[in-house]
Amino acid sequence: MSSFFLLIFLIIIQPWSIKHIQAQKNIFILAGQSNMAGRGGVTNDTKTSVTTWDGVVPPECNPSSSILKLNAHLKWVEAHEPLHQDIDMLKTNGIGPGMVFANFVLKKNSQLGLVGLVPCAIGGTNISEWEKGKVLYNHMMKRVKASLNDGGSVRALLWFQGESDTVSLRDAQSYQTRVHKFFIDVRDDLQSPLLPIIQVALATGLGPYIEIVRQAQMSIDLLNLKTVDAKGLPLQPDGLHLSTPAQINLGKIMADAFLQFIPSSSHIYHNVSSISNEATSSIGISSCVSHIYMLPLFITFLTMMSQTFL
Repeated sequence: MSSFFLLIFLIIIQPWSIKHIQAQKNIFILAGQSNMAGRGGVTNDTKTSVTTWDGVVPPECNPSSSILKLNAHLKWVEAHEPLHQDIDMLKTNGIGPGMVFANFVLKKNSQLGLVGLVPCAIGGTNISEWEKGKVLYNHMMKRVKASLNDGGSVRALLWFQGESDTVSLRDAQSYQTRVHKFFIDVRDDLQSPLLPIIQVALATGLGPYIEIVRQAQMSIDLLNLKTVDAKGLPLQPDGLHLSTPAQINLGKIMADAFLQFIPSSSHIYHNVSSISNEATSSIGISSCVSHIYMLPLFITFLTMMSQTFL
């Protein structure tokens, strides 16, 4: 009889376990322009103007069954370099910070379990193109919301953009206001006022106003925003894009910045939930409540079954 009850218990509890596993997918948005998309290992033939990726994937960027990517068809697949190959399709993509970030976060906090990356970066884009209501913003939000369809929660926005805003003085001077609004809009649309944001301060730029944009990035005052500095990291021969070693370093730096939001790895889910979005909190709360209300029903069921057999 005990085996019968155990079987019934497993049948009832199994859907809960599957739902719980799905709800723990940790989703990270990768947005910005070319250095976020990744140009590590990409070279340009000056004679033919053809760009190619060398195909070298460092160990820090190796794929893992614990790291997924939302592809261009809004399907979860195992992530691998180049992450933005099917997103930043008009450019040649190479190594970026995303895979390093995911591997390093999992290495430091294996209890995270499953990481879901949502690549959204497009090379050569200005901050004005990321305004709410415009194509890039809408595309990003569509992808992020699709990533939540089968469970999980958005843990952070990883943002590396601004090189294109160094060309015009007007763009450089308005950068802080524009990017600040962008961050607020993302949080509002995801109903996550405390969503962690990891922003990268520029290493290079397309124009002469790099320091104005960098100062704007360093001066943004938002709760749960961390700005890491890419200045001084090694560059590709083009003098604009980060090299593969630089992207590896940057990915680790960004991972360290995110991990600072998690006081204790031994309580990773509790701590992350405190900075996650409201939608995620609702999922977690409703899951717990359903367990609480189902328990008396299950006990009643067992009691009735035992009386029947007796």
